[in-house]
Amino acid sequence: MSDTVETVKVTIDGQELTVPKGTTILDAAHEAGIHIPTICYHRATTPEGICRMCVVEIEGWRQLQPACKAQCSDGMTIHTRSERVDRARKTILELLASTVDLSEAPEIQAMISEYGADVNRFADGERRQRPFLDDNPFYVRDYDKCVLCWRCIQVCAEDAQFIFALTLSGRGFESRVTTFYDEPMPCTTCVFCGQCVGICPTNALKPKVEWAVEQNMPPEKIREVTSAQALPPRKRTDPTRGGCRWS
Repeated sequence: MSDTVETVKVTIDGQELTVPKGTTILDAAHEAGIHIPTICYHRATTPEGICRMCVVEIEGWRQLQPACKAQCSDGMTIHTRSERVDRARKTILELLASTVDLSEAPEIQAMISEYGADVNRFADGERRQRPFLDDNPFYVRDYDKCVLCWRCIQVCAEDAQFIFALTLSGRGFESRVTTFYDEPMPCTTCVFCGQCVGICPTNALKPKVEWAVEQNMPPEKIREVTSAQALPPRKRTDPTRGGCRWS
């Protein structure tokens, strides 16, 4: 049996490349030193093509394609910074800025600057407002900053931990990251590994110590709120759900 790897030839922004068949446009561009912006994509998680920031224009194709999922095929001519592409990315950033608090998302802020996005273009749009959740000693959840990239859900599931403490709830504009049955985090399967916090691009998930310092808490108070003893007693409410409630 032959061990020869089948390859395809593509042209990205004028550069001719030969890559293994099945290579995504994003990976091919990276190999060529061409930067394509991403928000939902992370090398540790399965590409889902959610945010659409990585869209590229392929000659002969009617629609822009997400580079994180679209695979290179022989003869493709790809443009990563065409007028259509830049306009699409700019609009995505403007829509995000109109609905989500991006104040602690430095990578997205850099994209806004690069593409000249007008953060006030859709200023009259409805903003996403979610409760601030502080229910454990290890991290806080500020979902006003959540861009629904799914990274935390993915890394908590098959892509890394196989814990499944997080899920997606709601539809459309009401979509949100939450726990099963909206239980407090200590009542879920969460093991507080911190991978969801580390992979969040907007600080919607933040270490409790960092958050407490930002609140100007004195050291003794920080030790108090970040101690495992800060968890109140709990009682199980429904054994079939594995849930609990604060007593």
